[in-house]
Amino acid sequence: MPGLALLGLTALLGLTALLGLTALLDHGEGATLCLSQQLRMQGDYVLGGLFPLGSAEGTGLGDRLQPNATVCTRFSSLGLLWALAVKMAVEEINNGSALLPGLHLGYDLFDTCSEPTVAMKPSLMFMAKAGSCNIAAYCNYTQYQPRVLAVIGPHSSELALVTGKFFSFFLVPQVSYGASTDRLSNREIFPSFFRTVPSDQVQVAAMVELLQELGWNWVAAVGSDDEYGRQGLSLFSGLANARGICIAHEGLVPLPPGSLRLGALRGLLRQVNQSSVQVVVLFSSAHAARTLFSYSIRCKLSPKVWVASEAWLTSDLVMTLPGMPGVGTVLGFLQQGAPMPEFPSYVRTRLALAADPAFCASLDAEQPGLEEHVVGPRCPQCDHVTLENLSAGLLHHQTFAAYAAVYGVAQALHNTLRCNASGCPRREPVRPWQLLENMYNVSFRARGLALQFDASGNVNVDYDLKLWVWQDPTPKLRTVGTFKGRLELWRSQMCWHTPGKQQPVSQCSRQCKEGQVRRVKGFHSCCYDCVDCKAGSYQRNPDDLLCTQCDQDQWSPDRSTRCFPRKPMFLAWGEPAVLLLLALLALALGLALAALGLFLWHSDSPLVQASGGPRACFGLACLGLVCLSVLLFPGQPGPASCLAQQPLFHLPLTGCLSTLFLQAAEIFVGSELPPSWAEKMRGRLRGPWAWLVVLLAMLAEAALCAWYLVAFPPEVVTDWRVLPTEALVHCHVHSWISFGLVHATNAMLAFLCFLGTFLVQSRPGHYNGARGLTFAMLAYFITWISFVPLFANVHVAYQPAVQMGAILLCALGILATFHLPKCYLLLQRPELNTPEFFLEDNARAQGSSWGQGRGESGQKQVTPDPVTSPQ
Repeated sequence: MPGLALLGLTALLGLTALLGLTALLDHGEGATLCLSQQLRMQGDYVLGGLFPLGSAEGTGLGDRLQPNATVCTRFSSLGLLWALAVKMAVEEINNGSALLPGLHLGYDLFDTCSEPTVAMKPSLMFMAKAGSCNIAAYCNYTQYQPRVLAVIGPHSSELALVTGKFFSFFLVPQVSYGASTDRLSNREIFPSFFRTVPSDQVQVAAMVELLQELGWNWVAAVGSDDEYGRQGLSLFSGLANARGICIAHEGLVPLPPGSLRLGALRGLLRQVNQSSVQVVVLFSSAHAARTLFSYSIRCKLSPKVWVASEAWLTSDLVMTLPGMPGVGTVLGFLQQGAPMPEFPSYVRTRLALAADPAFCASLDAEQPGLEEHVVGPRCPQCDHVTLENLSAGLLHHQTFAAYAAVYGVAQALHNTLRCNASGCPRREPVRPWQLLENMYNVSFRARGLALQFDASGNVNVDYDLKLWVWQDPTPKLRTVGTFKGRLELWRSQMCWHTPGKQQPVSQCSRQCKEGQVRRVKGFHSCCYDCVDCKAGSYQRNPDDLLCTQCDQDQWSPDRSTRCFPRKPMFLAWGEPAVLLLLALLALALGLALAALGLFLWHSDSPLVQASGGPRACFGLACLGLVCLSVLLFPGQPGPASCLAQQPLFHLPLTGCLSTLFLQAAEIFVGSELPPSWAEKMRGRLRGPWAWLVVLLAMLAEAALCAWYLVAFPPEVVTDWRVLPTEALVHCHVHSWISFGLVHATNAMLAFLCFLGTFLVQSRPGHYNGARGLTFAMLAYFITWISFVPLFANVHVAYQPAVQMGAILLCALGILATFHLPKCYLLLQRPELNTPEFFLEDNARAQGSSWGQGRGESGQKQVTPDPVTSPQ
């Protein structure tokens, strides 16, 4: 067990450590330790290490004229703690039996000074041939055995991009515990690079989801002017734009700060302060973040919400900056890791041993030299550190990442050597490229946490969402959510360091209401006007820029978020207009049937015989069929009803009008022709020839109807647009000209009837049938001439009702003006139902009247009402 092994080691060294710790406390800050000598240990396989033990801040690296040594002046306690975590992991593995039994790992840890130029010197040393300080040039490095088998570090992306290409040339595995830039996932450029922290791609995805969850789509984005900041800012901008988040202002924090570039930074802060932006995403290193906040505090920037990248979220450089509580609310994501409760005790033990002269002397005996003449002092500041210097970072989250990196390499070496519980059978030395083959997709455990390098060298580590809670001297980190591929936010734990303590709103435009879409103003999709969706369209998604049209079988009201199915609409039987027309139908049909019955009852009477006898009954029967044809118009149209409407109306009407035409012809012949001719023509008009005329007229009309149905057949059509909420089902007429020509036969018959009776002279004492026919044809023409403009202008949904009304009014007009007066004579004036009043006298009078009318001056006499008795 690694933990028990470490505790055993601590127990063995307990007395020495206790004496050393006492000495460390007695000497205070001025005590000289041998901690830097503990950064190296021999072993069967050695791991190289790159750590930011110091920094070259203020040394003017940009002004160097010679490639001389660089002195790292500033000490980094976190870098030393990460180095001690690696040392602790190696000692656990060596003292345990789970990994590499019978073998001992060694380590060689160097300071990078947080500078690429400094990091390259130990990197070159790592690649020196084992047992020397020289790098030999070969065409083939397959059999080359460098001093180290793998490298742990460096911490920053800026350094990892430099060392990663260098080690990738030799295919030396490199495991970083802090470099997160997404460029390092490129296997073509960095085939040997791995890391125990997630890529920035994951952190950026978590940031964007946080902004979406809190409804912030109008933000500023700032990054440090280095590889980490530029790459992170680029990733964030791309993903934010894809998710509908607008970046109002974007800029870089210069490193190192200069007067010219800081002017641009002040301009950016001024723009952010004057705009409606309440959220700033800061993807930068700790040094750049400190520079930015120094100027924001000096410029009195109003409190904002700062979404922090992991690099500065826990940095003392930023947390301890005076005036930080006034910047607002700070939120950021911190990678999760397994707890390391023994680590503070281990650090105290190491410091205590470093203060023990006897222990330091034993290190001098074991390690004759640290080769400082080649690489310079390893960490001169480490030999003057105190426990107080390190206490603040003992529980730093990234300590576990450095610790886990060792276990990842050890597990891959364990697999390469084919080790088991009894030992490692393979005895030939493992070269770095052979280890690299087993690093891909290796699974390992560190402190009970299962980890695995994926195909890009990244690990599957989740994030905690941290909130700064202000307190003296530094803010406390409170966990307010987690990100495990998806954000889980704990709103009850959140507090806002903003005016009013309310969650700030950072939007360019208000959220549109339901049924409204966005009309973008300017260049940003988050700045828009809200536009209502009109009827027939709807808002499909909250972020739509255009209304979506409903399908043709659907409808929607104004400002709708969905469409509704259209109901079929037609002239239903229960509609008030239809009920009124049916009542009119009952009246017309009743009158027609009553007249027909009366004519049949009095079929031998002079009145009926004078009206045509059987032909008059046939005409009344046809008129009844005309009335019944209106029953084809109400109800849901079908193919059969659409085809039958016009023929079943026009053919009976032709039959009726043809009988009236024969009546008009008799009257015209008797009135306008000489008696001899009149008698001959009247015989023809009353015999079988009359039925031939009726048949021919109906055949002509049938031919027109057949042509109409074949050439331009009406069909059932569903019109989706003519009604706002319903689908109109109606019979569609393809040709209105053909529709009008179907009326041609009937119109011609009616016109001939009118011409034959309009100028006929009436005689006193006899029945005037011409006037009834004239008024019947006038009723026909008035009805259908009025029908044309009314039918053309009425809504298509009510056209069937108009046609029904025209048919019934036409039938009622003929009944009222021609048939009903005769029914009146049959019922109320039976004394006039004599042959003299209707037949013989009528014929003789018409003959004599013709001669007198031609012999006199041509003046025609106007007689009183023809239905009255003679005077």
